[in-house]
Amino acid sequence: MFKLMKHLRVDVDNTMAEPASLGRRGFLISAIGTGFSLTFLRADQSFAEDNNASIDATPVFDPSIWFEINREGIVTVNIAKAEMGQHVGTALARILADELEVRWDDVRLNYVNSDPKWGTMVTGGSWSVWQSFDTLSRAGAAGRVALIEEGAKLLGVDPNHCVARDSIVRAANKTISYAEIVSHGNLVRQYTPEQLKALPLKSPDQRHLIGHNTTALDIPSKTDGSAVYGIDAMTPGMVYARPLIPPTRYGSKVNAIDDSGARSVTGYIKSIALIDPSDTVPGWVMVFADSFAGAIRAADLVKVDWAAGSSANVSEADIVDHGTNLIHAQSGGSLVVADDGVALAFSNATLIIDRTYTTSTVLHFQLEPVNVLALEKNGVWHIHTGNQWQSLILPVMAKALNVSEDKVLMHTYLLGGGFGRRLNGDYAIPAALAAKALGRPVKMVCTRADDARFDSPRSPSVQRLRLAFDQQNKVIAMQHDACAGWPTQVMIPSFMPKGKNGVPYDPFSIAGADHWYSVGAHQVRALSNDLANSTFRPGWLRSVGPGWTNWALESFIDEAAISAKLDPLAFRLMLLDGKGINAGSMPNAVGGASRMANVLQRVAANAGWGSIMPADTGMGIASTFGQERDMPTWSACVAKVKVDRLTGLVSVEKIFLVIDAGTIIHPDGALAQAEGAALWGLSMALHEGTQFEHGQVRDTNLNTYTPLRMADVPELEIEFVTSTETATGMGEPPTTVVGPAIGNAIFAAIGVRLRHIPIRPETVLKALGKTQAASSGKLGG
Repeated sequence: MFKLMKHLRVDVDNTMAEPASLGRRGFLISAIGTGFSLTFLRADQSFAEDNNASIDATPVFDPSIWFEINREGIVTVNIAKAEMGQHVGTALARILADELEVRWDDVRLNYVNSDPKWGTMVTGGSWSVWQSFDTLSRAGAAGRVALIEEGAKLLGVDPNHCVARDSIVRAANKTISYAEIVSHGNLVRQYTPEQLKALPLKSPDQRHLIGHNTTALDIPSKTDGSAVYGIDAMTPGMVYARPLIPPTRYGSKVNAIDDSGARSVTGYIKSIALIDPSDTVPGWVMVFADSFAGAIRAADLVKVDWAAGSSANVSEADIVDHGTNLIHAQSGGSLVVADDGVALAFSNATLIIDRTYTTSTVLHFQLEPVNVLALEKNGVWHIHTGNQWQSLILPVMAKALNVSEDKVLMHTYLLGGGFGRRLNGDYAIPAALAAKALGRPVKMVCTRADDARFDSPRSPSVQRLRLAFDQQNKVIAMQHDACAGWPTQVMIPSFMPKGKNGVPYDPFSIAGADHWYSVGAHQVRALSNDLANSTFRPGWLRSVGPGWTNWALESFIDEAAISAKLDPLAFRLMLLDGKGINAGSMPNAVGGASRMANVLQRVAANAGWGSIMPADTGMGIASTFGQERDMPTWSACVAKVKVDRLTGLVSVEKIFLVIDAGTIIHPDGALAQAEGAALWGLSMALHEGTQFEHGQVRDTNLNTYTPLRMADVPELEIEFVTSTETATGMGEPPTTVVGPAIGNAIFAAIGVRLRHIPIRPETVLKALGKTQAASSGKLGG
C-alpha cells in the first residue's frame, strides 16, 4: 500500500512552481541547459529544509568508477544493482568500505543509471555479493593505498609507517582525516588492472565491517517515506496511461476500438492501439487521461474488438499434459548430466523407485505494480522505472523505438518488490511506445489485475525421477527429467549453454537437479515446454528452477529412503560422501558435499530429529545448495507440521534452518533474506498458485490468489554457519528447501505422500481418503 503523497514540481525553465507542500519521496525532473537530468533523493537522502539548496559541486577523490570521497569525507558508493528490499546497497558498500577503512557513518549510496561502463547490469540469481566481492574489495583497497600515500606526504612521513582506520590516516602521534587529504592533497593515483589484481586484501580477522551488525543505510528513508520508487516518478506535462491487455500474450490483433463510453470521463484524452516493432506487446491498447484515476475509469469503459492468438483456449492442464508427454518421450531435451552406464544400471537394479512431481503456475504479485514514466528529450529516450536487468531490456527498447541503444537511458529507482518480475523489463516497452505515439511524457501504471495478467509467471512444471538400488541396497543410478517453460530461451537464448548432447538448455530452469548426492551413474535431462513458452512469457521467480527441481528432488529422496527402509536423514548423509565431482572445488564450492552434510546434521540436532511427535504431527527434512553448483549456499531445513484430518488443513508450527553461505557480509540483512525466502517457500508450498484458463491466468488479485497470511506464519529458528569461505548468495536458497521439508513432514504426520504444490486441504483429504480406503481393503495398491 502506498500513502497519498504530494510532490515538489519544478517547471521546465527550472523556476520553482508553487508547491502545496514538500511531500514524501518528492523529486523533480528538469531541463538544465540543453541536457536533460533527473534529480532525485537517493535511498539514503532526504530534502534539505531549504528547498532552494543547491547540490555541492566540490571536486572529489574519484579513484575508480565505484566510489568517490568529497571534501567533507563523505564516501559515495556507486551501486549497479537493484534495491528491492534486500539491502543490496548496504551489503556492497560494506565490502568496499571495509577495505577502504572508512567510518560507516560517512558512507552514502548512489544507485546508478544504465551505462555500458557498469558492465552487465543484472540483479538476480543471488549473484550480487558473490560477483561483486572481489571487484569492490579491490576498489576499496586501491582507495586506501592512495589515501595513505597522499596522507603520508601531507604529514611528512613514510607511508610504510602509516595505517588507515575510521577515515583517518595515522602515523605515530600524527593524524590526518580523509576529508583533509581530499581537500589539501593531490590525489591522482591511477591503477592498472594488473596492479589492482596484485593488491593485498584483508584477511577475515582484519575486517571491521564485514560480518558485523549495523543498520542498513536505506532503512531510515524507507521508514520515513522519503525513499523514491519508480511509481513516484513525475514530470511536468506528463499524462497517465493504463493498458488494455489483449486476450493472449502473443498473436492478438486489434480490430476496432470503441471509446464512446470513455469520453464522458473527466480528463480522458484518447485510446491508441500500440504498434510494436519488437513484438513485445502485440495487440495492446493504451488509454490516456490527465490523472491516474481518470485513466483507470476510462479504461474500464473502452471496448476493444480483438482477434486472439493461437493460445486462446490453452489451459493449465494442457500445459502440464504436454510436459508429461515430452518427459515420457524417449528422445528430446538437453542432457545436462550424462554419465555412462545409466541404462545398464537400471536394467540390473534390484529395486527401482519411479515418481512424478508437478508444480502450479506461480505469480509474482510484488507490492509495487509495474510502472514506467517514458519521455524523449533531444533525441534521447529517458525511461524512469525500477528494473533488475537493464542490460536485457535496453536493446529491446531500442528496437521498439527504432533508435540506437545509446539513445535510451534507463534511470534507476528503488523497487517495491522484484522477486524476478523486474528482470524482464517488458513493461517499459508499452510506456515508451505510448509516449512516442502521443508525443508527450507518459506515465503508465498497471493496476493489480493488469499486473497479474501481464506477469511473467513461474511456469508450471512436470518432473520424473527414477532411482536404482542394487542387491546391497546401494544406490547405483539416478535419472531426473524436468520440463517447464524456459524464460531464458524466450528472452535471452544467448545465455543458454549446450548440454552433453549438444542441445542448448536454460540453466535457470534445471539448476538444482545437478545435485551433490553420489548416486552412481547420473543423468539429468532438461526439456522446454514449448506450449508454455507460446502461451505466456515464462519468467524468473525467486529461485527459478530450484523452486521446482528441489521440490521434486528432496521429496523423491525421502520416498527413496523410506522405500529402502532407511531414515531420511541417514540416507541423505550416506549419499553425501563428498567423492569425485562432489568433493567441491576452489574458490566457491570448497568442501563440496561435506558442507551440505554439515548443515543437515546441525539442523537435525537443532530440531530434535527423531523425537516422538504428537498424533498427526511430523517433522520433515530437506536440503539444497541454492542456485548453482559453482555458487552453492548449503542450506538445510526441518519443518514441523500438524495436519487436521477433518479439514485437511496443514499447519506449519516451526521451521528450522541452517545455512552456510560462506562469509556473511551483513548479518541482519542475511537473516531478513532467509526469513523472507523461507516464508515464501512456505507460501508456495501451501498457499500460492494459479492456473491458466483460456490462455490467461485465472487469479488476478489477492482476493483469490492467496499467499501466506500473517496468522499462518510459524516460528522460525535460523542459524548461519560461521565461515570465512567465499561469500555466496542469500536471496534464494531457503525458498527452495522449505516446500519439500513440509511435504516430507506431512508424510511423517499422516502417512500421505503428496507430489504437487501447492498442497491444498482438499488434496490432503482426497489423499487421506485413498489411504484409509486402501488400509481397509477397499482399494488395491
